[in-house]
Amino acid sequence: MPNPASVLTLILSLCLSLGAAPMVEAAVNPDLSHGAQLFSSNCAACHMGGGNVITASRTLSQADLQAHLDSYIQDPIEAIEHQIENGKNAMPSYEGKLSIREIDDVAAFVEKQAEKGWSR
Repeated sequence: MPNPASVLTLILSLCLSLGAAPMVEAAVNPDLSHGAQLFSSNCAACHMGGGNVITASRTLSQADLQAHLDSYIQDPIEAIEHQIENGKNAMPSYEGKLSIREIDDVAAFVEKQAEKGWSR
């Protein structure tokens, strides 16, 4: 007869791995078009064209992102996601307002635009 603790551990690990699959999918395959739509409706008022109407030196250019976001150089997407989720100074937190998938999509869009140099 199988050990009940082993069976429970196996079931729990299967459930956790299946539950994590959508998050891995979101991080691996962000929807840039959806990210652009979300950016337009939630971020563009302050960050139109990658700029910053509140603090001009805190734009969404790669140089400014590197200078102002912790761990940007190591993991740009994670650093942008952290900023979106938690906010900072005048920027509000979007945790609870946007889903994890939506935050992933916006972060991927912002990083892609920063790579391209934004177009104003």
